[in-house]
Amino acid sequence: MQIIADLQLHSRYSRAVSPNMTLPEISRWSKLKGIQLVATGDWTHPLWFRSIKDSLKETSSGIFTLKDRPGETNFLLSTEISSIYSQGGQVRRVHNLIFSPSIETCEKIIKELNTRGCKLMADGRPIVGISSVDLLKLVLEIDERVLFIPAHAWTPWFAVFGSKSGFDSLSECFGDEARHIYAIETGLSSDPIMNWQIKELKNRSIVSFSDAHSGPKLGREATVFVSNESNKTHETHFTYNDITGAIKQDREGKLKIGFTIEFFPEEGKYHWSGHRVCSIRYNAREIKEKGSICPVCGRPLTVGVENRVLDLSEKLLGPEDLLLMKNKVGLTFVYDKEKTRRPFVSMIPLLEILLELNDHSLTKAQKEYERLTLEAAEFDILLKKTYEEIERLGGEKLKQAVEIVRERKVFVDPGYDGVFGKVKIFKEDEENKNEKTTQQKLF
Repeated sequence: MQIIADLQLHSRYSRAVSPNMTLPEISRWSKLKGIQLVATGDWTHPLWFRSIKDSLKETSSGIFTLKDRPGETNFLLSTEISSIYSQGGQVRRVHNLIFSPSIETCEKIIKELNTRGCKLMADGRPIVGISSVDLLKLVLEIDERVLFIPAHAWTPWFAVFGSKSGFDSLSECFGDEARHIYAIETGLSSDPIMNWQIKELKNRSIVSFSDAHSGPKLGREATVFVSNESNKTHETHFTYNDITGAIKQDREGKLKIGFTIEFFPEEGKYHWSGHRVCSIRYNAREIKEKGSICPVCGRPLTVGVENRVLDLSEKLLGPEDLLLMKNKVGLTFVYDKEKTRRPFVSMIPLLEILLELNDHSLTKAQKEYERLTLEAAEFDILLKKTYEEIERLGGEKLKQAVEIVRERKVFVDPGYDGVFGKVKIFKEDEENKNEKTTQQKLF
């Protein structure tokens, strides 16, 4: 069994989200992508929660599907809450994911949040004045099966390890309750290698999800669950407890995390440090040499994820600490050398690849995307099909592009201070020499 899961997204009731993010649209895009399990998102919002109850039916414990499209896509009750509060003499802004095992548990959590004066109608991702540790206690007192995961853990402004408003450790944030934090979500600007360097994360799962605000962004990061060796099965049936058990690393469970699908972290919009308004961008070395004050305006730079990870790392990992292994279709998996952690693959979404192949014409790229996904799901093309099959589907150029991505030979101009990095697959030969060097430094 293999389940590609994207368990962080937002509905049309969240800020800056496409009005098309309805349950049927989320299900349709999940099918196009090849995602078997997707978050409902935003179940604390009254109108969205009503849609969830009206449109979904439970097919196994804690797993739902659309009533009028049974079997198209599985849903899990997941939401994101923004906690803004003071702790330790500082203002903290932390986003956390909450997985619920049932509609009834959601209703109890919603009732308690309303009792505490939280304005749930204002946004699908509500802002509450409850600390992360108190929010964790609240949900676990209601139902101990709830899973609580810090979201996009390194984002400077709204994350548990964020440089602007986070903490230096999970223990600092959650105290003794940190024992209930079984995983952290990487966010787009970090990858597992960066998280493997943090002592507190040594025995915790690393998961990745898209945080999608529109259908096309679904699956840009994902977590893949597979059958546990001790409990192999060919069944396609699974439950909420199977998913959360895998994240908790239950060795007797039905599932385990097989691998994660990641952005190249340089493409994330907070990978390097900088100041967008002043067009100042520093890599980790430059921050150490020049400091974190903008030389143009004199204000503090937004310290990026790369620097933040370096500051909190127990040990820095280099290429000699990693193991790169290809599978039978040439997809490169990255392991730690001892293979004690779950591996990952780095991927570029198919629509981004098609944009480059079509001279950045969105109309042409979308038309080709629609044609290709009538033949095969996006993840089948990116991760599973042979190069010969890809060439038959999309031509020689698409085959070459997927091969470059699978072999991790892309170049990314890193993002900073809210500006996404720019990924490039094909380059002129003369430029390639310089950019390969840059890529190796980034890796």
